[in-house]
Amino acid sequence: MNRSTFHIDKMDCPTEEQLIRNRLRSVEGIEGMEFDLIQRELTVTHRLDDERTILAALKSIGMDPELSLPSGDGFAVDEGGREEKVRQRRPLVSRTEWVLIGVSGVLAVSAEILAWITGQEHAIPVVLLAVASIALGGREMIQKGWRALKTFTLNINFLMTIAVAGAVVIGQWPEAAMVTFLFALAEIIEAYSLDRSRNAIRSLMELSPDMALVADDGSWREVRADSVKEGQRVRVRPGERIPLDGVVIAGASTVNQAPITGESMPVEKREGDQVFAGTINERGMLEFEVTASKRNTTLARIIRAVQQAQASKAPTQRFVDRFARYYTPAVVVMAVVIAAGPPLLLGAAFYPWFYKALVLLVIACPCALVISTPVTVVSGLAAAARRGMLVKGGMYLEEGRRLKAVALDKTGTMTYGAPVVTDVIPFAPGYTEDDVLEIAASLDAPSEHPVACAIVGHWTGELLPITEFESITGRGVRGRVGGCTYYVGNHRLAHEIGVCSPDIEVVLERLEREGKTAVVLSTETEALAAIGVADTLRETSIEAIHALHDLGIRTVMLTGDNQMTAEAIARQVGIDDARGNLLPEDKLAAIDDLFRQHGAVGMVGDGINDAPALAKASIGFAMGAAGTDTALETADVALMEDDLRKLPEFIRLSRRTSRILVQNITFSIGIKAVFFVLALMGAATLWMAVFADMGTSLLVVFNGLRLLSRRGESVPNISQGPGSRANRNRRHLSFQLAPHVEAT
Repeated sequence: MNRSTFHIDKMDCPTEEQLIRNRLRSVEGIEGMEFDLIQRELTVTHRLDDERTILAALKSIGMDPELSLPSGDGFAVDEGGREEKVRQRRPLVSRTEWVLIGVSGVLAVSAEILAWITGQEHAIPVVLLAVASIALGGREMIQKGWRALKTFTLNINFLMTIAVAGAVVIGQWPEAAMVTFLFALAEIIEAYSLDRSRNAIRSLMELSPDMALVADDGSWREVRADSVKEGQRVRVRPGERIPLDGVVIAGASTVNQAPITGESMPVEKREGDQVFAGTINERGMLEFEVTASKRNTTLARIIRAVQQAQASKAPTQRFVDRFARYYTPAVVVMAVVIAAGPPLLLGAAFYPWFYKALVLLVIACPCALVISTPVTVVSGLAAAARRGMLVKGGMYLEEGRRLKAVALDKTGTMTYGAPVVTDVIPFAPGYTEDDVLEIAASLDAPSEHPVACAIVGHWTGELLPITEFESITGRGVRGRVGGCTYYVGNHRLAHEIGVCSPDIEVVLERLEREGKTAVVLSTETEALAAIGVADTLRETSIEAIHALHDLGIRTVMLTGDNQMTAEAIARQVGIDDARGNLLPEDKLAAIDDLFRQHGAVGMVGDGINDAPALAKASIGFAMGAAGTDTALETADVALMEDDLRKLPEFIRLSRRTSRILVQNITFSIGIKAVFFVLALMGAATLWMAVFADMGTSLLVVFNGLRLLSRRGESVPNISQGPGSRANRNRRHLSFQLAPHVEAT
């Protein structure tokens, strides 16, 4: 099975979509069609040897397609095999077409004025002015109407052609001209307004520069960014955009990462730090080693995900499409009944009822209703991406407003995931804090457990030689230092070897009540010291939990740490419910339980360890997904920055999107209903119906585009991690990491 993608400049409305569907439906070998009206792309699944048959079919209905293979990174391969920037800006309407439409409008207005002055709509000058106006302004409409007739497609062009022809038949020449001009003008304005939503995606593509300064045999040479390979060395000067993903190998600077993560404050970058394509180097010179080709940068994956998301239909859009499928034929049948019924059955005058039927034909087009949903959803997706939230589809953007509860992982989500030593309390005479840390760090050096790593990292001196080292599963380690056997382990190990006296028990329980991991250094006969180790809570987590509560959402923390630790964290952060001692399958069961209690449930995790729970939840959120392939691919929503405040921001955006969708549907159906009644009463004219139809289309499009406004932008980032300046100055909030339980 083959998949071919075509870019069609003339396809930006459900009118063209239905025309193409009807034409390609009869082509043997075509299995399916996917339409992206915002980006004007058609993807065809087929069993044909090549695309020539499809191209010919599309050209036969005036679509002028271009075959392309989008890569999702802003580049495509054209029919000649050349790479070029996707969809460079081109004028939507040529200057000649503008002149023709302008002249058509002048002629239509002149016909109306002349008919009003003379009182004769059938006078030869009036007719000539109207015919000239229709010929200049209605050429494309009539051509499209004829193609719709040939393919048995009931669309606005067909209906407008019938309406104009009907007005001519009954002698309404000035009105026929005015209707033609208004329709042509409205089509252009609508095309320009839709282009604004396309610009939201196009702007992402334009973030990444085309050229890169690459090291080449001792010198620096500027080359195309798409030709740079992984491992090459690239230099970025102050003020320039970074062309590719990489790791800094020389220099220091601050980088504006807002295009990728949505962070409002620049981030310091030094040797070993990661940089992303599309971000802006601010102050210093940076040199970095490329870690991903242009097609595989984080920015490219974001663009690819947004494009795939906008091509998938949201629930509201599917409902609107089903509604429109029945609405238009029903109104057309009603128009036929109104035109023929009263004259045939009641002996009423034909022309007045025929005119009412023509007005109904114009009202029958559901363009405003159908186009309002994708414009709103795409605007919401683009607004989310600009704020550092990558949403995988319109259904998740809509589903966010339904969330009643959110489950959160702890390590890396609520915390930095980097435990530190907070307390060193010697018990035995002759042992100083340095002595305790030296022995404990030497024993823990072979271990990769987070608590052991924190102790080793806290000791800055040399390590002692260890013999007879042994790891005691779930408890700690043992080894000989200078002829003496020492133990470093948790509270349970201290009890088992019999060194936990009542006084020491009090100290250990105090540390645990404070939410810290209590580690005991002992010999075989006595406890020498207690060491307190704690992870560091993100300040942004507290703000995020409060914001979620303000939105009426219940918060639940799921962690592998013990219940005492979980409850200590919950108290500090303000979480409603804390559940500890959970394995991955237990987290899955917890999500099931929350489903039964609340219905729609979100899950926030790292996108890897919490995969089962993320998949089970209504929406799975991955934290800190920038540069992480797995998180970008597995989560429904990827929060590009390690900032939990983006979660309530996403829910607010979802609720705002939902409100605008409801407004647009109400506008579209309400205005149609009003003009339906006016048409039956004989109070609506053809040009009024056209003006209302296209005016409604513009209204819902611009209403949807409000989501792209700066309202509700990301809150400032107040810390970047355990080593940042903001972090060093903040008040430390600590809690226990369960000894020898892997961080989750």
